[in-house]
Amino acid sequence: MNRFERIPLAAGEAEIRYLDGDYRIVRPGGFVRCAVTGVPIPLDELKYWNVERQEAYATPEAVLRRFHSDRGMG
Repeated sequence: MNRFERIPLAAGEAEIRYLDGDYRIVRPGGFVRCAVTGVPIPLDELKYWNVERQEAYATPEAVLRRFHSDRGMG
């Protein structure tokens, strides 16, 4: 890569502000990480998050794992 080439903004991890039913991109990127599994979630596939905890989740199972760990069940 020479000094005139730039890394695409969508290549890195985004910073997101999670809202009720929507989210706001604070720092552009192509993905966020699941708070439970750590796997990258492409922004166009992001469906599950927690507004209070400001966390994203990759799958419904990850949501349940976080829910149960908060309740001391897992």
